[in-house]
Order: sequence, then C-alpha cells, then structure tokens
Amino acid sequence: MTVWGLTMKYIIRSCLIIAFVLTSLPIFAKDDPYLAARQRMVQRDLCGRDIVDKRVLAVMGRAPRHLFVDNSLKKVAYSDRPLPIGEGQTISQPYIVALMTQILDVRPGQKVLEIGTGSGYQAAILSELTNNVYSVEIRKGLAEKAESRLKDLGYKNVRVKFGDGYFGWKEHAPFDAIIITCAANHIPPPLIDQLKEGGNLLIPLGSTTYYQTLTLITKVKGELNVKHLSGVAFVPMMGEAVKKK
Repeated sequence: MTVWGLTMKYIIRSCLIIAFVLTSLPIFAKDDPYLAARQRMVQRDLCGRDIVDKRVLAVMGRAPRHLFVDNSLKKVAYSDRPLPIGEGQTISQPYIVALMTQILDVRPGQKVLEIGTGSGYQAAILSELTNNVYSVEIRKGLAEKAESRLKDLGYKNVRVKFGDGYFGWKEHAPFDAIIITCAANHIPPPLIDQLKEGGNLLIPLGSTTYYQTLTLITKVKGELNVKHLSGVAFVPMMGEAVKKK
C-alpha cells in the first residue's frame, strides 16, 4: 500500500473510533436529534479533508453548533458553510473552525485570546482544549448574546468582553495563542505585543473586501516567523483596524 493509502486508512479509522467514542459518552445517552448530522459533519467535512487532530475532531463532534445559530437555521447547522448570526456577521463553516483550531494547536493550561466572538462557537471549541479563553467582540449585541449563551451552555472558562479587538485584552496578557476570526490588512501591533514569546497568532490577512490568506505568526526571540497557509474569506475587522487602512 502506498504512503497516501496508509494515511487515508489511518484517518478513516481515527474518524470511526472518534464516532464510536462520541456515541458512547453520557451526553448522548438522551435522544439527540442532531447527533447523526454532527457525525456526518465530522466524518465527511473534517476527516474527509485534512483535519487529523483527534482532540479537535472529538470536540467538534461534541459541540452543539445548532445552539449557536437561530432556530430557523438549526436544520442546516451542521452543513459545511457559514451561517448568518445577525448584524452582518456569520458563524464560520465547521471546516474553517476545525482547521484554525488544529493549526493553533492549543494545549491544556494555555491562555488563548480570540478576536471576534461572534456567536461564541469558536470560543466554545477552544474552551474544551484549555481552561483559559478570552474573547473580544466589537458589537455589543453579539457580545452580550454570546456571553449569555456560553454561560447557559456551561462554558464557564470563557470570558467575553465588549470592545475593539484591535487592542486585545491587555489586562490578561501575555497570551500563548491569539486567534483572529475577522479579516485585517495588517497585524494589529497591540496583539503582537500581547503575544507570549514562542506563542502563535493566527489571522486572515489581506484584503478586507474579498479574500485573505490564513497566516500563522510565531514570536521567536522578539521576531515574527510568518507562514502563509491557505486562502479564506472572512468578514472585515472593524474599529481601529478600519482607521488604519
């Protein structure tokens, strides 16, 4: 068998194992009408592509994405596409959430900052990988909804702040990892300052009108190691980021 064949066999087997484990968890003891859709999402849209981190796959298989969208959209909550959440914003497609989480490689005990809370879904995913998640949202209505939703769903290790994410959250810096879920044409200097030595910052970098490049920045001895990864399309960062254009 070729290396590619062995790799695909490993990925498929991992997905099947994760699916079995998920259905065995107590959380699925009750009737869950979204279980089958969530499993299909994990197996087809995540394992079927390049998501191989078992921790990420397991978390994506547990998180109730249907509770992060409006009731009218619950039936399509596990389709691999972004969905509107109000105020011109969206919840990212599951694959992009999984990809960014996999790239960031968050570990237990690390402190993570998210810029762009949105619905709170990405923060929820991160909170199952570490117990220190901070999220900043510039739209007050979304910030309040996300904070309330996360609390109601039991994600107690996520702190949400209404404010301009361009300036980060200085009181809780430095951060081991920073994830930016909105597009910017430059890396906000305050976020670089708040990134810990050896830490990773992930940002959709480039045009705020069309497409961007998912870019990973690692701080090494005060310098920035930049890797351009793949094309993405995110809504633009607002606030100070717009003034700096």
